[in-house]
Amino acid sequence: MAAAEVARQGEGCRTVPLSGHVGFDSLPDQLVNKSVNHGFCFNILCVGETGLGKSTLMDTLFNTKFEGDPASHSQPGVQLKSNTYDLQESNVNLKLTIVSTVGFGDQINKEDSYKPIVEFIDAQFEAYLQEELKIRRVLHNYHDTRIHACLYFIAPTGHSLKSLDLVTMKKLDSKVNIIPIIAKSDAISKSELTKFKIKITSELVSNGVQIYQFPTDDESVAEINGTMNAHLPFAVIGSTEELKIGNKMMKARQYPWGTVQVENEAHCDFVKLREMLIRVNMEDLREQTHTRHYELYRRCKLEEMGFKDTDPDSKPFSLQETYEAKRNEFLGELQKKEEAMRQMFVQRVKEKEAELKEAEKELHEKFDRLKKLHQDEKKKLEDKKKSLDDEVNAFKQRKTAAELLQSQAQQAGGSQTLKRDKERKK
Repeated sequence: MAAAEVARQGEGCRTVPLSGHVGFDSLPDQLVNKSVNHGFCFNILCVGETGLGKSTLMDTLFNTKFEGDPASHSQPGVQLKSNTYDLQESNVNLKLTIVSTVGFGDQINKEDSYKPIVEFIDAQFEAYLQEELKIRRVLHNYHDTRIHACLYFIAPTGHSLKSLDLVTMKKLDSKVNIIPIIAKSDAISKSELTKFKIKITSELVSNGVQIYQFPTDDESVAEINGTMNAHLPFAVIGSTEELKIGNKMMKARQYPWGTVQVENEAHCDFVKLREMLIRVNMEDLREQTHTRHYELYRRCKLEEMGFKDTDPDSKPFSLQETYEAKRNEFLGELQKKEEAMRQMFVQRVKEKEAELKEAEKELHEKFDRLKKLHQDEKKKLEDKKKSLDDEVNAFKQRKTAAELLQSQAQQAGGSQTLKRDKERKK
């Protein structure tokens, strides 16, 4: 309803002439001055296997030497390394962030190599979304780390794309502007390079990979962008070494068989890449990141949170109504969870009580068994003691009787001896 009302109001607008100069024609100049004073940011993600010359190409593109340690092949997994630099050209300041994928393609199992890259891109979107949702936002001073361009480095095999390349680009094409480039293109011949480009384009189309297309809706750049779209993927060479060619010092690579000039369009597409990436379409890459990729992430995220533009009757939702509905839904779910937890707690208490009662019963039964066993053992010991006492008493009686008999025998023996002695004396 509101959109229709605005449209009707727009249809009713009249164009009226001005009788003199007002001054709002200076708005473009005001925007330019404000943007120049504030500065710009641009973030590049370099994806490719170790050793394809990603760092060298960045140094060559921006005509400087970025500090950084060389990557090793011994990484246990893919790690993303981000470095931010402040550059200045004329009176324009650029905050450039270069993100490299350290260890990409070095593992034996490459199945999940794309996941850290996707997670990194989503993390930058999430950070921007959280800043947007704050009550006090500082977006004018916020360092935007969202990736504006992804340079995907393809190894110059001359045959076809690796499955790792296809899977990774397919996972990234809805999240970032992908510009495929053939790295170290001087490693294959010119005829092989032409066939390789055709093969890559065919495989990207057949696998549904959406790469960044230079815009042709602006008449001022439509012709050059349309021409450059036909040259994708760009075959590039990077070098920071300058050699004297003729009377000029030029960036080139020296080989035993000759010299490859980086900025010679007959040798490689480096100039085309620099023109398209920096000099012509840098602002469009930034705009596409915000209006297409970030908006897709933002919409999906807000829908997950329960926010919608319209209700089931196609009527617009206000933010407050959505918030209240989501809050009530959350409170209802919370109460259900609390009730379920309470029931679970009561059930577990009952189960624990039953377990304790059963254990107590078992203890009592065990105690009774031990007590009976003790009583039986005690009775046995008492009976045995009584038997032993009886035996001792009987033994004592026998001993006494034996001693008595022995005494009597001795007395009888003594009497006979005296009698014999008397008889001898007679």
